[in-house]
Amino acid sequence: MNTKLVESLVQVINSLSEEEKKLLEEKLKPQSDWEKQRNRIIARAKKIYARRGGKPFKPSVTEIIHQMREERDEQLMQACCPQDERPRADERRKGTREKDK
Repeated sequence: MNTKLVESLVQVINSLSEEEKKLLEEKLKPQSDWEKQRNRIIARAKKIYARRGGKPFKPSVTEIIHQMREERDEQLMQACCPQDERPRADERRKGTREKDK
């Protein structure tokens, strides 16, 4: 065991401010994979937000997801149901939006 190294570390740690000690504790605490990934995502989102000058995406992410769901619904309907038995797209949207309320 390297006693001198441990003693030096203790001395350095004791000289840290409270804020620095908290940061040290965070760095020493093991993080699970999902926590690391979440932190990476948040950091990247902040960089993108700063690069865009705070401007939101157009169309919004919510609208893009909604559009992709509609496209996927249409693909599934084409694969599963004959043309004359399928509900029209506007009827499906009406039912979906009523569920969302």
